[in-house]
Amino acid sequence: MKKRNVAILGSTGSIGTQALDVVKRHPDHFEIEVLTAQNSADLLIQQAIDFKPNCVVIGNEELYDYVNESLSAYDVKVYAGEKALAAVVEMETIDMVLTALVGYSGLLPTVRAINAGKTIALANKETLVVAGELITALAQEKGVNILPVDSEHSAIFQCIVGEFHNPIEKLILTASGGPFRGRDREALATVTKEQALKHPNWDMGAKITIDSATMMNKGLEVIEAKWLFGVSLDQIEAIVHPQSIIHSIVQFEDGSMKAQMGLPDMRVPIQFALSYPERLKADFPRFDFLNYPQLTFEKPDLGTFRNLGLAFEVAKAGGNQACILNAANEVAVQGFLEDRVGFLEISDVIESCLQKVSYIRKPVLEDFVQTDKETRAVALELIK
Repeated sequence: MKKRNVAILGSTGSIGTQALDVVKRHPDHFEIEVLTAQNSADLLIQQAIDFKPNCVVIGNEELYDYVNESLSAYDVKVYAGEKALAAVVEMETIDMVLTALVGYSGLLPTVRAINAGKTIALANKETLVVAGELITALAQEKGVNILPVDSEHSAIFQCIVGEFHNPIEKLILTASGGPFRGRDREALATVTKEQALKHPNWDMGAKITIDSATMMNKGLEVIEAKWLFGVSLDQIEAIVHPQSIIHSIVQFEDGSMKAQMGLPDMRVPIQFALSYPERLKADFPRFDFLNYPQLTFEKPDLGTFRNLGLAFEVAKAGGNQACILNAANEVAVQGFLEDRVGFLEISDVIESCLQKVSYIRKPVLEDFVQTDKETRAVALELIK
């Protein structure tokens, strides 16, 4: 394969650091062109020294001087702020943009990258949650491929490669159930952020780990799958699979099912997205059936974990409802991490925002921007 110049948006987070590990293992296939971070200046500086990108962007403008001075001896350009982040994705030297930003912040840079004709490796599910119809239409218009990085969506994509002409009957997304699988609402009323951040199978960032504990992460993935694979909501099912070995399943019209399996390791879907359509050799740990004599499956408890049900509801409603859901969840999760919101109150905040924020049936990009802003204000007022 031709060597690819990659921009990693969010290079200091969990996905970004694992993506750099993949790049480091395959120097003949990938070159780092751009690295970005919001606040993690020291790690961004070290990454820039190690990988020698064309430029870096530090989102927090107050850190610009520090990053710029630290990299003054190196041939690396330094920029700062949201506008710089959105602009660098248009650089002619970039072949692929890996969007590993957290939450809504990934939307506008992804739009700019698609408009610039860049291949997108999408680890920021919120981009499609917030504006899936707009993003997929724009990608089609510009002839841009969106390659999924989330383990579940990568699994589906790997199952349908070579099957694009065969209609999908059902997509089955698997969920680990998080650290509180099997607990009732009474038990969840007193859980702490320390407990919620202990995911049984995956090593992820704080926000996505809390989303996994509330099962909002699976809800967001349901919405993302709807747009990524062009299926109806009725064709998507979520099941709990505690071992996290089967990452997702595709069922075709003849009843045949394909599942993508492997040990929980995000480097596998990251590498597949970066190298597609080729598979590159990797020395990641291998799955052994004899170590897992039983793979089990359960129906999710929507009564206890209300966020998954809320995600299905807003996906049916359409319009800007998923944007409201996402913004309210981001504020509520941050409130939980700051000990200002109880675990079960995360769902309460989301439901209240869905009732209070105006519904827009056919939103355009500016509507999503305003909806996000309005929802955050409402949510912050609720958690005072």
